Amino acid sequence: MAKYSSKINKIRTFALSLVFVGFIIMYVGIFFRSSVLLMSVFMLLGVLSIMLSTAVYFWIGMLSTKAVKVICPNCEKPTKVLGRVDMCMHCREPLTLDKNLEGKEFDESYNRKSVRQALKQK
Repeated sequence: MAKYSSKINKIRTFALSLVFVGFIIMYVGIFFRSSVLLMSVFMLLGVLSIMLSTAVYFWIGMLSTKAVKVICPNCEKPTKVLGRVDMCMHCREPLTLDKNLEGKEFDESYNRKSVRQALKQK
């Protein structure tokens, strides 16, 4: 069985990993102190990774404001749903706002446009 998590949490985890990758890249640059050019390249790449992380955090923040807020029927905590199907951020309960998908097994592919069109044709 695949391990699912909410889309917002996945993107936030990716952005956080970019921060750590940036710090690691800059730390590797310290080992090249004898070559100013090489050390500068590593430092610049690390800073770019951290700046990309900032952009991803900004993007998911804007996306999060458009997400539909619902109360999870399982844990009764507020959570946000992006797309047709998503998981509860707290208890990983599958959630959907589409009446056609209620009762079906959870599959993240329901958010893809091609799958949506195939379901409409049925």
